[in-house]
Amino acid sequence: MVSYGQSGGLRNRVSFGTSGPGRSSADTSYLDVDQDIAGQLLPFDELMKVAVIYSPLLKYQNELINGLSASYDVTKAQILQNVGASVNYSGGNQSIISTGGPITSRDPIGQIANGFRAGIDVRISLFDIVGRKHLLRQAYSNQRAAIVQKDIIGMQIRRELITVYQDMITAQQILKIRLADEQASLASLRIAEAENQKGRITPEALAAANSRYIETRAITEQIKGEFLKNVYFFETLMGVPMQRLKRR
Repeated sequence: MVSYGQSGGLRNRVSFGTSGPGRSSADTSYLDVDQDIAGQLLPFDELMKVAVIYSPLLKYQNELINGLSASYDVTKAQILQNVGASVNYSGGNQSIISTGGPITSRDPIGQIANGFRAGIDVRISLFDIVGRKHLLRQAYSNQRAAIVQKDIIGMQIRRELITVYQDMITAQQILKIRLADEQASLASLRIAEAENQKGRITPEALAAANSRYIETRAITEQIKGEFLKNVYFFETLMGVPMQRLKRR
């Protein structure tokens, strides 16, 4: 929720947060239009750090980098798919019968020894020899490109933050001027209404004072909308609620 205070202690304040049943005043944070925003928010250097840490774009890029890093590791280990291993165990009294002439050096019945047997099967294709290094280079380049892209996004966020932050400050200063003009025109209207009741001014003069106030009020609302738009852009770019960006 965003609201704009017009009277009392909330005069000239923009509020952020949620109000309603079960909500306390601690759920709402205010920006005072009469005070410079730079003094209400964290120092700009800290704001920059927060934007880099919590930016949704950078969070997405980090996940992309993690995925490409995993792909690179898989590519490095892919050659192992051509290596197979086998282990078995033979038991019992197995024998084969030898045929042919007599063998005097050993028993004609050859016994097969019991126990474990293990083996390794390695098959390397021509693609593994020629194309594997290109796959590794491609996977590594994709990973590095994602890291460079993260740096580029970080630079873009810093540049956008500078622009939005300055636009927000400028819009606030203009809004302060328009609010003062609106208050002055409202005071003139109240005086004209009192003078009209006493018969000291013409209805045309009262109408002119009223038109002047309506005009200044309309301009104020327009500038206020511009200010709030910049505040929203700023909050979205930061990636955290406005309450967390205010000085304690």
